[in-house]
Amino acid sequence: MRHVGVEIEFMGLTANAAADALARDLGGSISSEDPHAFRINGTRIGNLLVETDLRYAHPARYPNLRLRLPPRAAAWLGTLVEPFVPRELITVPLPVARLPEVDAAVASLQAAGARGRGVVLWDALGLHFNIDPPSLDAETVTAYLKAFLLLSDHFRGAIARGRRRLALILPPDYPHDYKRLVLHPDYRPSVADLTRDYLAANPTRRRALDLLPLLAHFDRERVRSLLPHEKIGPRPVFHYRLPLAYPGDPAWSILPDWSRWLDVERLASDTERLAAMARDALSRSARFPPPI
Repeated sequence: MRHVGVEIEFMGLTANAAADALARDLGGSISSEDPHAFRINGTRIGNLLVETDLRYAHPARYPNLRLRLPPRAAAWLGTLVEPFVPRELITVPLPVARLPEVDAAVASLQAAGARGRGVVLWDALGLHFNIDPPSLDAETVTAYLKAFLLLSDHFRGAIARGRRRLALILPPDYPHDYKRLVLHPDYRPSVADLTRDYLAANPTRRRALDLLPLLAHFDRERVRSLLPHEKIGPRPVFHYRLPLAYPGDPAWSILPDWSRWLDVERLASDTERLAAMARDALSRSARFPPPI
């Protein structure tokens, strides 16, 4: 059984208040990591973490920060930024079949006062999935990357909902030349070559399918040598970070965005269709200049 971890950003509640609500509604016991990060252990959907989504508020966990604040200053900073910086709910990796249960955690946060509808000030309010690949060989990872590149424009349109502001806050697209490289039928890289090419074109977490955690799992030293201070947790997952979170909408569910990802799964496993769509995309991109 493959597993998926979920990250959901929200506003309107402190991390402490969110932890209290989750423990009350889902069971479990609360332990504090620091004044702005709380673990809820033993809930009915597994262990959870709620934290303010700012590394500088958690200096004990991030030793590679350029500026490492003493605990009291970090606690003060976390309180200062609460009106502007989201809190984040992070689940343990769950069996795929149990993903619908995450909506119960969302409902708990909503009842306690969580808010947010896709945007917080100038940035996205994110819904992220950390997905186990079916295999960690280069061929499988490359097939998933190809499939995602072919479907990502469609996903962007669906997630932006026709609203220009939402479209602008989504993670930037991959460079045009990098997409052409990956979609070429002869692109069958080794893990080392895949890592080299991805880092050369995408030295940033700001991608809709962020491969940095996976590549750091393969070769932590190489990734860290290029991005020594970036927030990258090496782990063998696809970090899918395109969707937006709507914790302030009582009708919102994580499942439609998960259903979009399943389109990637289906395409990546269909070798003939994947190759045909890649050929068509390359033909079309040759007829039009890359976007500016």
